[in-house]
Amino acid sequence: MSDDEEMVPRQIRNKIIHYGSLEENIASIRNSAASEAAKISKHEVLETTDFMDSEVRQEQLEEYEKRKKARLIHVSTDDSEVKAQLRQLGEPICYFGEGPADRRDRLRELLALRGQNLLKKKKEELAPKKAKQESEKVTWYHEGKTSLQEARAWIANYSIIRAAERIKIAKEEKLLPTSVVNTKLQDLFKRNRMTSLIFSQIADSRPISYCSFSPNSALLATASWNGLCKLWSIPECEELRVLRGHSTQVGCVSFHPQSTLSISEDCCNLATCAHDGTVKLWSLKGETPMDSIEGHEPNRVTKAVFHPSGKFLATCCFDSSWRFFDLELKEEILHQEGHCGPVYDISFQCDGSLALTGATDSFGRLWDLRTGRCVMFLEGHLKSILTLDFSPNGYQAATGSEDHSVKIWDMRQRGCLYTIPAHTNIVSRVRFQRNTGLYLVSSSYDKTAKIWNHPNWSPSQALASHEGRVMSCDVSADDKYIATTTYDKSFKLWSPDYN
Repeated sequence: MSDDEEMVPRQIRNKIIHYGSLEENIASIRNSAASEAAKISKHEVLETTDFMDSEVRQEQLEEYEKRKKARLIHVSTDDSEVKAQLRQLGEPICYFGEGPADRRDRLRELLALRGQNLLKKKKEELAPKKAKQESEKVTWYHEGKTSLQEARAWIANYSIIRAAERIKIAKEEKLLPTSVVNTKLQDLFKRNRMTSLIFSQIADSRPISYCSFSPNSALLATASWNGLCKLWSIPECEELRVLRGHSTQVGCVSFHPQSTLSISEDCCNLATCAHDGTVKLWSLKGETPMDSIEGHEPNRVTKAVFHPSGKFLATCCFDSSWRFFDLELKEEILHQEGHCGPVYDISFQCDGSLALTGATDSFGRLWDLRTGRCVMFLEGHLKSILTLDFSPNGYQAATGSEDHSVKIWDMRQRGCLYTIPAHTNIVSRVRFQRNTGLYLVSSSYDKTAKIWNHPNWSPSQALASHEGRVMSCDVSADDKYIATTTYDKSFKLWSPDYN
């Protein structure tokens, strides 16, 4: 051994200690367990360990059965159909990070949990709705009667004569010097600015929903939410007659175009409609209706307006339709669909050939009564069209909307001519001057009525002495009075010529 080599210490082995055999210990443990088991009676139950817990085993068995049942359920491999079925079950059609295979597995588990027949029940429940949707896609129509064809021909002949007269008057006015026309307009606008309140009358115990002047401007008819209509003398505002016939809110009262002019008081002079779908016809002598028009119930009727000829009556209904009745035949000759919401108002052109309707779908439609076609679509309002009126010039119309605006439409240009930011609340009614249409009156829920000058539609006067929402307004045929009705149960009479 060299000196450079290190000395390795010698390891000393420890003594081995022997503890004995384990067989004796195991035998003693078994004997003690057997003696303890012998002490338990037959009615006692041993506590099981955690991994042998009966509840856990039951859950495991249920989960196994559910998975087994899910494997036997056949689902579509079309992912779009799987999503549709999940939607029918009211479940999310897709989770984050979920693929088509995962989606099918989730559908299987849901069907295994809720029952495989659940989808069939859902399909049976949705079948009527689906059939209705499919039927709405199919073009359909109300079959017209022979009387409708005869009415269209009659209206065509009637409107041709009136259109010729209107065009003749327009040509004569076109020949007037510009200075004369401007002078007349300035005098009219100055007169409108002098319009003031001359009478205010409490008309009923509930809000007054509508008003209408008679063709001779000597009567004012008002409609109330308590079901009564009343006739008032003008300008004294004295109550002449109470018309009792409706049991719910009356939405409109209209005079026959020849009432107080050429037809007898015993004939049909007035038409009213109510929220319960009833439409009634009245004479100027009795206080009870002389006739009723059926077919609207239970849908609300918002407007009943006479055709310029007085031979027909149009009604607007909450079933998204408007109806056309022949008063001589006492039958409905036209049931016109077209809007996607309740129809609120209708107005006839002065010639009698066109009808304009507005509804809660925010659109207006211009109908040719001679052919039955919709010849113009009025698109522009943001909310429901609640009121509209044709100008006496025959080619312009105004619409008032829930979006607080009034729009002027030109039928020749087939579009919106001007938008008036008229009010700060719902526009309840718009009315042109009866004879020339040189100004427009609008009423609103902002407690005001306003006069707008034609043709630039500048504001002329604000009628602002109302204590509640202005529900309606009208202009007399002689151009002397403006009437407004309010939510505070009163009506007011305005005039620029009162001394």
